[in-house]
Amino acid sequence: MTRKPAVAPPSRPPAGGRILVAAHSHPLLSKGGAEIAAWRNHEAMAAAPGWQSWFMGCAREAAPRAGSVITQPFGPQQYLYTSTGFDWFKFANRDPNYPRELKAILADIRPDILHFHHYAIFGVETFLHIREVLPDSRIVLTLHEFQAICHHYGQMITPGRRELCEAATLRDCQRCFPEISRGDFYLRAAYARRFLDLVDHFVAPSSFLAERYIAWGIDRSRVSVIENITAPGPADPQPAPAGPRLRVGFFGQISWLKGIQVLLDAAALLEDDGVTDVRFDIHGDDASQPEDFRADFAARLKSAGRNVRFHGAYDNRAVDRLMASVDAVVLPSIWWENSPVVIQEARRNRRPVICSDIGGMAEKVRDGIDGLHFPAGDATSLADLLAGLARDRSRLAALAPAFTPTDHAAAHRALYERLRG
Repeated sequence: MTRKPAVAPPSRPPAGGRILVAAHSHPLLSKGGAEIAAWRNHEAMAAAPGWQSWFMGCAREAAPRAGSVITQPFGPQQYLYTSTGFDWFKFANRDPNYPRELKAILADIRPDILHFHHYAIFGVETFLHIREVLPDSRIVLTLHEFQAICHHYGQMITPGRRELCEAATLRDCQRCFPEISRGDFYLRAAYARRFLDLVDHFVAPSSFLAERYIAWGIDRSRVSVIENITAPGPADPQPAPAGPRLRVGFFGQISWLKGIQVLLDAAALLEDDGVTDVRFDIHGDDASQPEDFRADFAARLKSAGRNVRFHGAYDNRAVDRLMASVDAVVLPSIWWENSPVVIQEARRNRRPVICSDIGGMAEKVRDGIDGLHFPAGDATSLADLLAGLARDRSRLAALAPAFTPTDHAAAHRALYERLRG
């Protein structure tokens, strides 16, 4: 009797592989949340057993450059793409040299996973270029804001009235941009979806953002909610400073969307009311903002009162030391936000967050548990809340901003291995 050969079980890729992590900027050039998250993603995968990781960031120049548009100025495992032409309406890359050079790099390193932390600068057509060279590789895209949904810088806030937008309808989009037809907005969304359909899986760092994209048209089964990979916090976080005044800190980009005007207006209200036991420490950079905003910021800063200190730009590596000097961190953003880095930084330093009651902020910070909410854009409510906390410090002391060291890097690796399998 002839024995039939045993049927081998389906092969499964071994743990590990090759990954290219990409972001629309480079953390050595810009300190935005998406590029920081992408860099930590790259570092985590480079340290993971069995994995090799490469990083690709972007830079922009006004005029076409001679020679290669993709270079390696920061090391052998890093690439920098310098773009000279990008269509922000359709997210289309008009650089004729980019597809050829990108495909040559992909053919050289042949990553199993390509994890993009944005499609800006690269262009949504990048996903088609990848498919043409690496049809069996898997594409992951982390969504950091609402660019594909909203033409107003992906903020979902109206440019003139500065009102929060709940959904991007053709009528409402044209109301914000009357010079653009509804037909063009329809084609814009269709163009983006055509290339986003080539993405294997989407990562959303907050459920709030995930639901917005699902409502826009991305299939729920292709979306996972996974927090951005965070840097390890101090082994022994410092207690809040002892003193007669409540010290609150603002950390991050100095911009209108981040609500700096709300913070300064609240400080001015406290000054007018004679409240002297609340001090504001502002850490951030306004250098990249428009001149009219910078002038307004300087004027508000001047009239905000003696209890406001503007410390300027800071190195992100110093954030733990800076947060050790405040009792609480204030996040007064007036747009939805997604998963602000400052919340992760405050939590690992055991500092409660006082934030606007909308979007990813309200999801990440539990009101009355590890932080406090106030109505978005309401400087009076923020001033009243801070004055009350200064009078009764026990309310702040009762908050428990515990840091749970969830291994988000492991969650990303599990996703990659599932996609490969």
